[in-house]
Amino acid sequence: MPILWRLRDKTLRYGEIKKTMPKTTHKMLTASLRELEEDGFIHREVYPVVPPKVEYSLTERGRNTIPVISDLRQYGFALMKEYGIDIGSEDIKI
Repeated sequence: MPILWRLRDKTLRYGEIKKTMPKTTHKMLTASLRELEEDGFIHREVYPVVPPKVEYSLTERGRNTIPVISDLRQYGFALMKEYGIDIGSEDIKI
């Protein structure tokens, strides 16, 4: 879900995704991207340039998950607020 959420508005390169997920290892991010591609949630576009350029974007299936992820986020934030947990980052404000 975190990867799909980051791709909701735009196409991103691997490095751009990684920067937004600093605690995720390269191995885990690569495996997750491959799995999402195999399952049809994201599209991987490879450009024949040096150095290699790879971009990731949502497929129709991936775009269809965004409202569900949004609802889960809102519910999670509401629970956090209810329990007095500080949401913190501007990126995740309700």
